[in-house]
Amino acid sequence: MRELLKRLLLAMGIKRIAEYTEGAQALSHLAEVKPDFILTDLSMTPMDGLQFTRAIRHHADELVCVTPIIMVTGHTERQRIHAARDAGVTEILAKPITTAGLYHRIDEIVHRPRPFVRAPNYCGPCRRRHSNPNFTGPWRRKSDQADSDTIASEEIAAQEAKKTARA
Repeated sequence: MRELLKRLLLAMGIKRIAEYTEGAQALSHLAEVKPDFILTDLSMTPMDGLQFTRAIRHHADELVCVTPIIMVTGHTERQRIHAARDAGVTEILAKPITTAGLYHRIDEIVHRPRPFVRAPNYCGPCRRRHSNPNFTGPWRRKSDQADSDTIASEEIAAQEAKKTARA
């Protein structure tokens, strides 16, 4: 799998690739390598991809901690995807891997990065990928209601502007 990913990355023009055989080895080199993103597999030994992700998200070096992580997996059951998301994975790449799939995940982390969240029970990219402007609660954060009020005010102003333009 590492060889396939390496060939795909090279074909995309990515030349600086650091490759490790196990998670602990990669963790010990992350601060010096300073990767733009990390590809990891869910099913690794002795450290699995979830343990590896949690170790990165709690790393002492701030630049390492916020590095986007793309997890490669053939296990696409909902509970495994949620476990990866909750560990702090940025994107999931399901097997079988395609060039288009890998490119799309890299494009997501580059062109549509999610804000990084630090909370008592979670450290990683914001888990709310999609926002629903029609959602009316229950709110999990105090700022959510204020954001919703701002969106609603902007929508009302836009509707009133349309009415005025027609009149």
